[in-house]
Order: sequence, then C-alpha cells, then structure tokens
Amino acid sequence: MEYDVPVLSQSTFKTPVGNLYLIAQDQKLLAAGFTSFKDLISRLEKSDQALTLKNRKTLPVISDLLEDYFSGNLNALGGISVRQPGEKFSQSAWRAMRRVAPGAVISYSELARRAGSPEAIRAAGSACARNLIAVVIPCHRIIKTGGTLGNYAYGLSVKNWLLRHEGALQ
Repeated sequence: MEYDVPVLSQSTFKTPVGNLYLIAQDQKLLAAGFTSFKDLISRLEKSDQALTLKNRKTLPVISDLLEDYFSGNLNALGGISVRQPGEKFSQSAWRAMRRVAPGAVISYSELARRAGSPEAIRAAGSACARNLIAVVIPCHRIIKTGGTLGNYAYGLSVKNWLLRHEGALQ
C-alpha cells in the first residue's frame, strides 16, 4: 500500500511592491511574506518544516485570488484559507484582522478589544509582528492610535502602498 507523503508547495508571486513568497499545503496558505523562503520556513511549525518543499509556478486558488486582489478585487483575499502557529490570543487577533474590511484601518488597542482582551495592546502589536501570512491576514490595516502607520515587518513603504491600494490612505 502506498501512502501520500504530505508536501508543501512554494511559489513566488510578483506584486507591485516586490515578490511575495508563498508556502502552502494543498490549498491552505501557511506563509506569505516579502523577505525570503528561508525566513518563512524558519517560522513554520516544526512539523511543517520537516516536510518536503516543492517549487511551483503558481498555487491553485491562492495565486488566482492574490492576482484578483492586486488587480483591484479587494475582497478576494477572504477566499484564501490559512493556518499558522500561535497562542490563543494571537489566533484571536489574526481572526479579528481578517474581519477588518479593505479600505479600513483600526488601532492596536481596537485590535486588542476585538480579540477579546482590551488591555492586551502590546500583545496585539506582537500578534501583528508574528503574523506569518502577510497581506492575507492584513496586519497592514492595524495602525497606531492617532493615525500614524506604526511598524510593518516589510517596511513602511509596503504598508503605505497596500493601504493606498485599498483606499485607506489618499
């Protein structure tokens, strides 16, 4: 009897702000970022790091939905299934981020409230920093109280472009 050994797929998606490196298992996105595959792999769960990684030109469904998003269908990202490691609060924060509509922004304190712990503002910032699935889990939509952009792991120019693309900034 032959068993299917799980594998991960990796693909590079070209965006107006640089290459977006993607890692998926089947049609579930495990990582997306603007740095490198090496960086993303180092942040995957240990069990995922042990799997074979195959290069793919595109990732079914995921690449199409990203193309739709960057072409102007800002709601397309909602169709991408995701999975990433993280503690209970981080998981709640990432779910809350996905509910922030394109074109909208919220503060770190509002994210903490929506994630169920209004006093956990620093933890909300940490959840943004640890987010392994950039753009799809839209940590770029989280800004500082008062309206300044705050930080972004891939640089403020990328965050600024994404927010302009979505209509959150003029």
